[in-house]
Parts: sequence; C-alpha cells; structure tokens
Amino acid sequence: MLMREAIGSSLRRARTARRRTLREVSRRARVSLGYLSEVERGRKEASSELLASICEALDLALSELLTDAAEAMAAATLEVVGRPHRPVGLRHMDLRLAGTDEPLSTALPVSMPLAPATPGAPAPLTRPRPVARAAA
Repeated sequence: MLMREAIGSSLRRARTARRRTLREVSRRARVSLGYLSEVERGRKEASSELLASICEALDLALSELLTDAAEAMAAATLEVVGRPHRPVGLRHMDLRLAGTDEPLSTALPVSMPLAPATPGAPAPLTRPRPVARAAA
C-alpha cells in the first residue's frame, strides 16, 4: 500500500464518518472537487499544506489523519508479510541499558524526560579550519 492510498482512504473515512460531501469539503478547503476526489482515491499525492487545509475543513487534526494512515499501512503490511509490524516510534522501547537484560522502558523512571539541546550546549564537532602560515 502506498502512503497516498492510505492517506486518501483515511480522508474518505473521516469525511463519510462526519457525513460531509466531497463538495462541502472541497469548498471549505478551497480545493477543486476533482482534485479532492483524486486525493481520496489515492491517485494524487497532496502536499502537507493541502492536507492541513482538508483536515481543517473536516475538523480533524492532521496528526489523527496521519496516525490512521500509518495504522492502515501497518495492517496492510501485516496482511502481506504475515508478521506483526511495529511503528518506527516504538522501536526505542527495545533498547537495553548496558549491563542489564532489562528494557530501557522499564529500567528508567517514566517521569524522566529526555533533555533537549540547550543554547549553552557545546557545538557539534566540525572540521578544523586550516591555519594560514606566515611567509618566511
């Protein structure tokens, strides 16, 4: 399954669940009726700006749309491959602390946040600049 197909089917499900017509959504999103139909059928790949506009017209968070599409793709992968597929975001749960057999997710306290980069943090390593030598 292609991403545009998963997003299109997720859009169609959201639109029909809200009992909105293509015409209503296309007017609110300011996109042509034909193009919206093509996006829903997975024939056209919409830009992020267009997806945001369509989601706004549907009163749907873009993150909800993308999550639904990711779940549909994972389900399609499971049908094809025949084995469970975990979203990429859950792979960090498999990390282990050095010297233990305990997963990182159970070894660390839940309230321990990851520290974001701070403005005073050291700069990443870069290639040193060549030093100009004085002429003799």
